[in-house]
Amino acid sequence: QVQLVESGGGLVQTGGSLRLSCAASGGTFSTKAMGWFRQAPGKERESVAHINWNGRSTYYANSMKGRFTISRDNAKNTVYLEMNSLKPEDTAVYYCAADTDSYSLYPLVTYDYWGQGTQVTVSS
Repeated sequence: QVQLVESGGGLVQTGGSLRLSCAASGGTFSTKAMGWFRQAPGKERESVAHINWNGRSTYYANSMKGRFTISRDNAKNTVYLEMNSLKPEDTAVYYCAADTDSYSLYPLVTYDYWGQGTQVTVSS
């Protein structure tokens, strides 16, 4: 059993920054692929960024590339999403996800565990 808890969301103005955190417990964090997704009202869930078990491989959606950075600290069982130059279209609920025990990177993994999400609102 793995539990994921997101934090760090909030309200920020256009051009601002936020750092989201996802704390994992109950599993071997360092051996799991993890990722971030988001879902805005009226839209389908969207892939944001992903990272492999040791943090050496990452994958970003094109709209996030250059603005968002995913990282992890396995000693703290935590994955981060640093978001810079935020835009109103970044407004969404952000979810983190993890697989059970994979050395692959998204989309070559199936995420087994999901957090409850954290709201990010970017005002215009």
